[in-house]
Amino acid sequence: MSQKITKDMKFQEILQHGPAVVKVFAKYKMGCLGCAAAKFETLEQGAGAHGVNVDDLIRDLNEALGQ
Repeated sequence: MSQKITKDMKFQEILQHGPAVVKVFAKYKMGCLGCAAAKFETLEQGAGAHGVNVDDLIRDLNEALGQ
Protein backbone atom coordinates (compact mmCIF):
# COMPACT_ATOMS: atom_id res chain seq x y z
CA MET A 1 0.00 0.00 0.00
CA SER A 2 1.46 3.32 -1.00
CA GLN A 3 -1.23 5.66 0.36
CA LYS A 4 0.04 8.27 2.78
CA ILE A 5 -1.51 8.06 6.24
CA THR A 6 -3.67 11.07 7.13
CA LYS A 7 -5.56 12.24 10.20
CA ASP A 8 -8.90 11.44 8.54
CA MET A 9 -8.17 7.73 8.06
CA LYS A 10 -9.86 5.17 10.29
CA PHE A 11 -7.66 3.07 12.56
CA GLN A 12 -8.79 -0.12 10.87
CA GLU A 13 -7.52 1.25 7.52
CA ILE A 14 -4.17 2.18 9.02
CA LEU A 15 -3.70 -1.14 10.80
CA GLN A 16 -3.92 -2.90 7.43
CA HIS A 17 -0.46 -1.49 6.70
CA GLY A 18 0.97 -4.18 8.98
CA PRO A 19 3.41 -4.54 11.87
CA ALA A 20 5.27 -1.28 11.24
CA VAL A 21 2.25 0.81 12.22
CA VAL A 22 1.42 -1.41 15.20
CA LYS A 23 4.89 -0.64 16.60
CA VAL A 24 4.27 3.09 16.22
CA PHE A 25 0.94 2.84 18.04
CA ALA A 26 2.68 0.87 20.81
CA LYS A 27 5.31 3.63 21.09
CA TYR A 28 2.49 6.08 21.79
CA LYS A 29 0.82 3.61 24.18
CA MET A 30 -2.24 3.33 21.95
CA GLY A 31 -3.77 -0.17 21.99
CA CYS A 32 -5.57 0.33 18.69
CA LEU A 33 -5.27 -3.24 17.50
CA GLY A 34 -7.82 -4.57 19.97
CA CYS A 35 -9.98 -1.48 20.28
CA ALA A 36 -13.63 -1.71 19.26
CA ALA A 37 -13.54 1.93 18.13
CA ALA A 38 -10.89 1.12 15.49
CA LYS A 39 -13.61 0.50 12.92
CA PHE A 40 -15.11 3.99 13.05
CA GLU A 41 -12.70 6.31 14.87
CA THR A 42 -10.32 8.49 12.87
CA LEU A 43 -6.67 8.85 13.69
CA GLU A 44 -7.28 12.43 14.79
CA GLN A 45 -10.12 11.41 17.13
CA GLY A 46 -8.12 8.58 18.68
CA ALA A 47 -5.00 10.69 19.13
CA GLY A 48 -7.07 13.37 20.85
CA ALA A 49 -8.68 10.81 23.16
CA HIS A 50 -5.23 9.55 24.16
CA GLY A 51 -3.65 13.00 24.50
CA VAL A 52 -1.29 12.33 21.59
CA ASN A 53 -0.14 15.02 19.15
CA VAL A 54 -1.69 13.86 15.88
CA ASP A 55 0.97 15.54 13.73
CA ASP A 56 3.77 13.69 15.53
CA LEU A 57 1.85 10.43 15.23
CA ILE A 58 1.23 10.90 11.50
CA ARG A 59 4.89 11.72 10.92
CA ASP A 60 6.02 8.58 12.75
CA LEU A 61 3.48 6.35 11.00
CA ASN A 62 4.49 7.58 7.56
CA GLU A 63 8.19 7.28 8.42
CA ALA A 64 7.61 3.70 9.55
CA LEU A 65 6.13 2.99 6.13
CA GLY A 66 8.99 4.70 4.33
CA GLN A 67 6.86 7.62 3.14
